Amino acid sequence: MLKLIKKYLKKLINCLKAYWRYNLWHKIVCVVLAIFILSTAIMYGLGQYYIYSQRNIPLQLGVSFIPDQAEALGLNPKQTMDALLSIGVKHFRLTSYWSDMEPTPGHYDFSTLDWEFAKAEAHHAKIILTVGLRQPDWPECHMPTWVGNQPMSWWQPKLEKFMTAVIERYKNSPALESYQLENEYFLKGFGDCTNFSRQRLIDEYNLVKKLDPHHPIIIGRSNNAIGIPIGQPQANLFSISVYRRVWDANITHRYLEYPWPAWYYAFLAELQKIVDNNRNMIIGELQADTWTPHGLPITQTTLAQQNQSMNATRMAQNIRFAEATGMKQIYLWGAEYWYYRMEKLHDPSLWNVAKQFFAKTN
Repeated sequence: MLKLIKKYLKKLINCLKAYWRYNLWHKIVCVVLAIFILSTAIMYGLGQYYIYSQRNIPLQLGVSFIPDQAEALGLNPKQTMDALLSIGVKHFRLTSYWSDMEPTPGHYDFSTLDWEFAKAEAHHAKIILTVGLRQPDWPECHMPTWVGNQPMSWWQPKLEKFMTAVIERYKNSPALESYQLENEYFLKGFGDCTNFSRQRLIDEYNLVKKLDPHHPIIIGRSNNAIGIPIGQPQANLFSISVYRRVWDANITHRYLEYPWPAWYYAFLAELQKIVDNNRNMIIGELQADTWTPHGLPITQTTLAQQNQSMNATRMAQNIRFAEATGMKQIYLWGAEYWYYRMEKLHDPSLWNVAKQFFAKTN
């Protein structure tokens, strides 16, 4: 392989030398091309180093689980979580939606999250608990209706009071492994969110650390967000979302597939470690769910439409792709959907893929 790379590099250099002899525009093209090749080579090298450095760390596979999503698909959330536990899921990313758990000011309803924790504890499973306003699944920012159009100065203290109640309730659970603070906080292009104050994120981080200094805090980023999260707050761990095939609702109104190879995400993880005191990165959300066209609810689309963005083959490819990044903690998105396809559409293909990979990991 090394001889082959040297061979083609030599040909490329000779080609650039020949092209350089012409006018200024040819020289500019040569410089741009050389910079691109050098940058790609550095990224590839760092990515391969990261993959190699993680080779002896065991793989940990988990799922995001959202009872609201199970109910939206006509499922019983408790049966759905039981089924996930039965196929060997031992790592869950759970939510604490403010809108669900404080339906009226000062009145908390933790019944759903209580049974989720109880099930995890009974099966010796581990939990990443998301806290804050912005959490996984639409509309992303789960604001209670009673907040209305009040300014942040009014609702932020109430949000922090709610977060305090959540953390105090679950911080001593043997199932709790870590917190995820907010979700893709600075992603402005997706979700019904209007507040992206960095100071708010810093204040929430300090609150969580004060209430529970013993559990790590994760901060998540989108797979296509530009830049490295080196600003405050500095979490114990960073996560990244990996979506490969999505519906473009703005321009083409078609499915598009992101071209990034697995080593690109490995490069991001290694770059994160280099610039940020060796902090590692996990895949907090790997696409294993259908992305329906035109924003239609899953229950209003045919199986053929759903298969355009997610089927058994694509799901297995996505998991292998995630494994190829070298990141050793991978949380799949779409667990409720696999169960829905099996129970409601009588198609167990995705469920069987999940069962196969969890059996292999365990």
